[in-house]
Amino acid sequence: MSDLTHLGADGRARMVDVSDKPDTVRTASASGRLRCRPETLARVRANTAPKGAVTSTAELAGVMAAKRTADLIPLCHPLALTKAAVVIAEDDELPGFRVEAEVRTTGPTGVEMEALTAVSVACLTLFDMLKAIDRTMEIGAIKVTAKSGGRSGNWTAS
Repeated sequence: MSDLTHLGADGRARMVDVSDKPDTVRTASASGRLRCRPETLARVRANTAPKGAVTSTAELAGVMAAKRTADLIPLCHPLALTKAAVVIAEDDELPGFRVEAEVRTTGPTGVEMEALTAVSVACLTLFDMLKAIDRTMEIGAIKVTAKSGGRSGNWTAS
């Protein structure tokens, strides 16, 4: 069990102690998508979706979620984020929306979970705002696309 950082010697879950780790600038980006019917995408473009400004609301929800990640994910450290940005792009080929998030902090632990949470909640918000007109939507492909900082250094998905 010694390789499992979130388990104590007694096998119980615990928050990892990062107090001895140096503060470094850490960034992470994540992406995901929401597939929908072409007519749903057209309604969003025409700004005729029943709940209003779908994209900007979902982007804001993603930013808010990144800031609350430690409240949602057990054992996740609360972090003072210095950046949280979510961008949603319409994609005719899906059809649907591509969601990207970038999160940054200066601290002893990374922000991958915050980036993933931002993307997840942005996708969920799109779903919530569009479910009245499209019950066939599908959320997927949520993943970390890059991270930098900390002992493990930089990484980018291939």
